[in-house]
Amino acid sequence: MRVFFFSTCIGAVAFADTCINSIKLLQREGVEVIFKKDQTCCGQPSYNSGYYEESKKIALYIMNLFKGEEPIIVPSGSCAGMMRVDYQELFKNTPYQSQAKDFSQRVFELSEFLEKELKVCYEDKGSPTKVTWHSNCHALRVTKCIASAKSLIKSLKNVELIELEREEECCGFGGTFSIKEPEISYAMVSQKIQDIQSRKVEYLLSADSGCLLNISGAMKKQGVNIKTMHFYDFLAQRIGA
Repeated sequence: MRVFFFSTCIGAVAFADTCINSIKLLQREGVEVIFKKDQTCCGQPSYNSGYYEESKKIALYIMNLFKGEEPIIVPSGSCAGMMRVDYQELFKNTPYQSQAKDFSQRVFELSEFLEKELKVCYEDKGSPTKVTWHSNCHALRVTKCIASAKSLIKSLKNVELIELEREEECCGFGGTFSIKEPEISYAMVSQKIQDIQSRKVEYLLSADSGCLLNISGAMKKQGVNIKTMHFYDFLAQRIGA
């Protein structure tokens, strides 16, 4: 099997190791991974800010860059949601509507591809630990891939998943929201951190780089010692990938 890998902006800038680990998880299953070096942003920041015409240009570039039949694997429910759902909305009733629909059907967030398409079976090689999970808003409500990520966590025999009480509440990142409304954003992430601390876990896991940057940065300021880790780094580490 051959797949395209979409690294995301934050992946390219701040989570390069996570992208490499994500690719290793695919290669471990015998998948040939193609990385398009000319890939760029999926267009979500401009789309969420109301710049729809500008977003169409970016989306069309991405759709043309990833032409073919291969699945497009994205290690982010946020970007996957943009490419799978919002692209169709952008090009509704336009000459590109059919192309956007065909493209969207090839987009998978990594956890759902591992669980549903590759049907992976992992041997947990790590020591016993307790973790909790943060669901980013787009993955939860647009891509709807959280169940796959949790299924993979629960398959690790030495990992105990302790659910957050207010898991479905935003951490306050929201892309440009955290820049435009920093006071509100910080209040939201502080509530999220209180919930995380109450779980008495070793790790906070999430499959969204932006949320992790937001939460881990606030934790550092507040002196909270719980480890934060991208889910695909954690998964690769547990299985020795």
